This record gives sequence, C-alpha cells and structure tokens, in this order.
Amino acid sequence: MTTFNPTVFVKSIANNQLNFIMEQNFSWLHRGTVEIFPQPNDPEHKVDSLENILASSDRPLRVKLGIDPTGADIHLGHSIPVRKLRAFQDAGHTAVLIIGDFTAQIGDPSGKSDVRRHLSPEQVAENAQTYLEQVKPILDFDTPGRLEVRYNSEWLSQLDLSKILQLLATMTVGQMLAKEGFTERYQKENPIFLHEFLYPLMQGYDSVAVDADVELGGTDQKFNIAVGRDLQRHFGKAPQFGLLLPILIGTDGVQKMSKSLNNYIGLSEHPSQKYQKLQGVPDNLLEQYFELLTDLPLDKLPENPRDRQKLLAWEVVQQYHGKPAADEAQKAAESGGEAGNLPEFSLASVEFPTKLFQILNFSGLCKSGGEGKRKIKEGGVKIDGDRITDIDTTFQQASELQGKVLQLGKNKFVRLVL
Repeated sequence: MTTFNPTVFVKSIANNQLNFIMEQNFSWLHRGTVEIFPQPNDPEHKVDSLENILASSDRPLRVKLGIDPTGADIHLGHSIPVRKLRAFQDAGHTAVLIIGDFTAQIGDPSGKSDVRRHLSPEQVAENAQTYLEQVKPILDFDTPGRLEVRYNSEWLSQLDLSKILQLLATMTVGQMLAKEGFTERYQKENPIFLHEFLYPLMQGYDSVAVDADVELGGTDQKFNIAVGRDLQRHFGKAPQFGLLLPILIGTDGVQKMSKSLNNYIGLSEHPSQKYQKLQGVPDNLLEQYFELLTDLPLDKLPENPRDRQKLLAWEVVQQYHGKPAADEAQKAAESGGEAGNLPEFSLASVEFPTKLFQILNFSGLCKSGGEGKRKIKEGGVKIDGDRITDIDTTFQQASELQGKVLQLGKNKFVRLVL
C-alpha cells in the first residue's frame, strides 16, 4: 500500500501552477469569509462593491486588523484574520496591524459574560512583543509599504475629556445594550461598567485614526466594526468595509478554540506537538481547517480522511516552522513515537509536591532553581504552550504533568513522563 506523502502532494499542486491567493475572480477575498458589509444591494448604504473598489482603486487600500495583547500567546483561531490580512498584502494593499496596547487595559467585552481582568501597561507591553513574534511567519514584514504596525495608545492616550464626551455622544445606551455580550449580562443582572462602553468607541476611533478602508474581524466583531463606520462618517471620512471571518472550532470538535477549554493549538508550540494535535482533528472539521488555515485548493484534497489529516498537519507545521521541521514531525508521528524528537525527563526522581522552577532545574533546562525562577518571571517558560509567569507554581503530584511538554525559550523542550 502506498503511503501518502504531503510533500509530494503539495509539489504536484505547485507544478500545476494553481494559484489560489491571487486569482482574478477574488477567490482569495471570499475564501473563508462569512460576510462583507455593506453590500451594493443594501438600501441603507448606496456603495460600490468591495471587489469593484479593489479592482479600480488607484492606490493600495488600507486594511486594518486590531489585536489586543490580553494574553501572551496566540492560537490557530487567532491566525485566521491575520492570514486574511496577508492575502490583502499579497494583492498589493497595505496591512495596518494595530496593537491595542491602550484598549487591552479595558478588554473587549464582545462575547464575554463578565468584566475583563485589568492588565498593567507592563503586562500589555510584554504580551504585545510576543504577539508580533508569533505573527511574523504569517505577515510580510519585509516588502516596503506592505505593513504598518501601530499602537493605539499613540492616539487614544491623547484624547482629552471633551473628545471622549464627543465620542460618547455618538451612541445611545440602548445601542450599546443591543450589543450581544452586554444584552446577556444585563438580562442576567451581571454588572456592566461604564468604561466597557468605551471599548467599541475606542476600537472604532482606531479606524478614524488610521484612515481604514477595510477592517477585518471575527463574526463577534460586527458591532465594533460598524461603530468604526459610524465614527468615520461622524468625523467626515469615508466609512470602511467590514470583512467578517468565522470563529474556529477547537480540536474537541464542539466548542470554539480556546486555551481555557484546552482545545487549542498554539502558534508557538513545538512542531511535533502541533503535528500530533492537527492530525487528530475530527473528520467533520477538516475542510474548515483547510479553508481557514491553508491556501491549498479544497477541490484537490485527498479523499481519504486520514491522508487529509496528515496533509493538514504537515502544511500548517511547515507554515510556521519550515519544511524540514514538518518532515521531521511527520516521520516521528509515523514511526509511532508521539514524543517526536523531544527528549524526555522522568518525573520518577522528583519528590512531590514540587515547584516548577525546581523541575526546570532537575530536567536540565536550567542550571539552577534561581535561573528557573528568573526564566519564569521573564515569561520564557511554557507547559503545553501555556505560558507560566508565577514563580510559586506548584504541582502536587506527577500525574498532573504526565505527557506534557515543558518549554524554555524558543528552542528548548522536554516531554515530562512518569
């Protein structure tokens, strides 16, 4: 029986000169897109289509994506709008990546049933740097004019009370309460704080500040993007288009991808770990994953679900880590070794309960417990892709860590075994 080879498959597509990203019929624009608004047939907004504007514009469009660095790590679900931003770059347009260092201190209430935890400016700055490192494999950072990285504290920190009052006067309380997350909280009598009402207005003002022509976001961002359109009109500017993308279902096949649900695949995870998770994606999600996370033609995918899983795992790993790493991860998985090329550290010699910095020392990742504490404080330690920053993190028994990958920095990994 012939073994499916993802490398050969991808080469055969390239040899047939199939170009998915830049087809003239704008398939790159519509791939994975849930909605583009407004539409030309919208009676309330007499506008040309985004496709016609893209085809006829005498300048690159300014395409905005805002990300709030509220955590240290990004998963594949977060990568979807970033990949669409790259498609606009490849079509010759300017990506405007806004790091929400100011808005992150409020937190986007979209889809949240409770108030967000407040972050310090130092935490936000540290998270922002890790975000940029993680999106570098996706975006074009090198071609002149293709990328602007902006921090919204640049303009939001300069707003005085009169300007804030002007923003608040553009919306009613009823309009704010119509926002999905606020409606749910209001009905359940969960507190809604006044500063949270400012978040959609601040995100909308970002569009004013950068002269956005298009804003990208998940389907949960329609309200915020529409606020941006309203504010652009209020300030005498042409309103942006909104392009909405789906929320990725996690590896459990049921709920949206989330670190808190442990059904995520982190961008910074080890290639072998990422490959193992991807080749286990449920069959019913494979086409969505291919559509949203790759540029491969959906009508050319292998028929066998198992081959599809292998191709998905290889293709995504090579995007972030390169073809040699993808090949190595594939070989490790096919040889039956889940750990891939990761060295193992036996916890049998460790007396529990024990602290994480001690495990870093015992495993050889750090030369001493003191170095382990310092690395944890610096944010350089992860367990299964989840960053740990509390030096007092304690594990009561070895079974809590069985099979997990302990990571130090970008290149040091060990799998913890009993």
